[in-house]
Amino acid sequence: MVKDFENKNYWALILGGSSGLGLATAKKLAKHGMHICILHRNSRTQEEAISKGFENIKAEGIKFKAYNLDAFNEEKRAFVISELKTILGENGRIRTLVHSVAKGNLKPMIGDGVPTLKNDDFNLTINAMAISLYDWTQAIFGAKLFASDARIISFTSEGNTKAWRNYAAVSAAKVTLEAITRNIALEFAPHGIRANCIQAGVTDTASLRMIPGSDQIKAHSLKRNPYHRLTLPEDVGNAVYLLSKNEASWINGCVIPVDGGEHIS
Repeated sequence: MVKDFENKNYWALILGGSSGLGLATAKKLAKHGMHICILHRNSRTQEEAISKGFENIKAEGIKFKAYNLDAFNEEKRAFVISELKTILGENGRIRTLVHSVAKGNLKPMIGDGVPTLKNDDFNLTINAMAISLYDWTQAIFGAKLFASDARIISFTSEGNTKAWRNYAAVSAAKVTLEAITRNIALEFAPHGIRANCIQAGVTDTASLRMIPGSDQIKAHSLKRNPYHRLTLPEDVGNAVYLLSKNEASWINGCVIPVDGGEHIS
């Protein structure tokens, strides 16, 4: 295997990398020689399962650091940035920033005896799943930790244009995330930063299973996908790897479907 990033002292900072798309991305980039820093928020009961995934990453012989904390807290963000300055040293730089955050409200707009969406629910979801990308981009940029040719990659979904029940707050967050990504692509371009969104197909992750009616969503996707299978986290990790390569330097400001053609049918 060609290790594209070996001996380049490149790091990937992954927001939400303890499972699903973020973890698959971390494993893929580590296989190709990129050092990995993961930020996640999990309970103690989940630690054993998470540590197994992290051990697989470390086995690739790269440098690894993980933080189990609130990535949306300004003080925690400053703490991590301060530590990364020391960990990366004079020559280490963040080549790839991955936003794989899944924290939002899945409440209906109208409910019969169940809680419905409020303004605060939208604010919390949009802050976590969209605006946090800008917060971290600004913090890393201000600390001069980005590589001279850096890649910012965020994960969106088909809920950006389609209405799903109970998905209104997350849908609003995904649209906001795409808008922020496009503007990062424009305004940070003079500093060597490229930013793109990956629109993953329906993927059987813990986040998907939290959506009411997720079994029906999966069944529908299996029927309309040209390959009649769901998207795998590894499919998305492969795409992040491709976008992190030198040859992808002219891809900027895009929403890229990674779904085997699911979106066309």
